[in-house]
Amino acid sequence: MLIRAGYDISFACERETPVTAMLSLHPSRNRDLKSPHRVTSVPEIPIYDYLDDFGNTCTRLTLPVGSSTLSCDFLIEDSGEPDIRPPDVVQTPVPDLPDHALVFLLGSRYCETDRLLDTAWSQFGHLTGGRERVEAIVDFVHHHVEFGYHHARSDKTAWNVYQERQGVCRDFAHLAVTLCRCMNIPARYCTGYLGDIGVPPIDAAMDFSAWFDVYLDGDWYNYDARHNRPRIGRILMARGRDATDTALTTAFGKADLVGFQVHTDEVVT
Repeated sequence: MLIRAGYDISFACERETPVTAMLSLHPSRNRDLKSPHRVTSVPEIPIYDYLDDFGNTCTRLTLPVGSSTLSCDFLIEDSGEPDIRPPDVVQTPVPDLPDHALVFLLGSRYCETDRLLDTAWSQFGHLTGGRERVEAIVDFVHHHVEFGYHHARSDKTAWNVYQERQGVCRDFAHLAVTLCRCMNIPARYCTGYLGDIGVPPIDAAMDFSAWFDVYLDGDWYNYDARHNRPRIGRILMARGRDATDTALTTAFGKADLVGFQVHTDEVVT
């Protein structure tokens, strides 16, 4: 399967504003590219990339005074298969987890494990299988939280989502990640593209999506608490502890978002 994806994101600045962005494809998907992947800008400004501690491609640039637009458009090959589910095995004990997974057991900016620990164990402590626990958590979050773009706010944490029972995809992911970590299952937050491939299209503008990975049986597996079903055509951009590590853009100054368009479509030949 071929997928065409990309974006046009516009800003307005009153003064030059430094920005870091995570708008590139994750390096793990580079080999699937069928056309060049390049972030461009209008007006043209210097842009360079580096890899962060989580292996994400980060972009540094300085937005000029006035209006500017960041764009990208690329073709990528995908298996066309839905998300793979892990085997239903016993959860890996903490002493047996690899070193790199341990950081994804800890609380973070948007994932307050200390505040949800008792809730998690009271809800899921009776379950023993790793996959069984994860899927119970995903099912709980899916039914506990009402989705709506008008529920979005930048400071909403997993604890807030649990109490308010409203949010967008990042909020579903934060709550599910937190509950998994409370149960000693490593979980990491992910952002990327997810088009309406293999599902009925929704009557809303395309956006980037958030989901999460869990570490079970020696590997990482995708789960999505908002949709609560395996999906086709995920294109990973970044992953980390939570949305702090994977923010689409971080402006070190005032940069007003004045335009935002994302496209993710299967190429039919």
